[in-house]
Amino acid sequence: MYNCSLIKFRKITSSSETGFGSLTPIEYPDNIPFEIKRVYYIYNVAKDLVRGHHSHKKLHQVLIAVKGSVKISVKHHYGQQEYILNDPSVGLYIGPNVWREMSDFSEDAVLLVLASDVYNADDYIRDYDEFILNNENLYGKKGN
Repeated sequence: MYNCSLIKFRKITSSSETGFGSLTPIEYPDNIPFEIKRVYYIYNVAKDLVRGHHSHKKLHQVLIAVKGSVKISVKHHYGQQEYILNDPSVGLYIGPNVWREMSDFSEDAVLLVLASDVYNADDYIRDYDEFILNNENLYGKKGN
């Protein structure tokens, strides 16, 4: 999908005899297409709650379910897609002008977010109609 894709990170696993487990390194610029300026995580989300409901004008993000699972629904001028994040060695890159909604959090879910900039309320588009209009201004009306 345009401006949205899965990223498979390297997973280093020790032998089962040592019990050291697994390690997944994430490095800029080798693994993600932006410098990380903000990190946060979402957890303890009520079972039927849907989060997100927004797009960003300039922000780039990578979402990683470091524990449990989360469904991510994304929409862009050129289409929509759903992703299930349930592997801590896989991230979902979401670029600017992509609407996102996060749902179906498992009870133990922890969703880590790596962001290209610090929090800026002016970068958010929280109204879906404004998002559609913004995408039409950027990419033209659908069918044209």
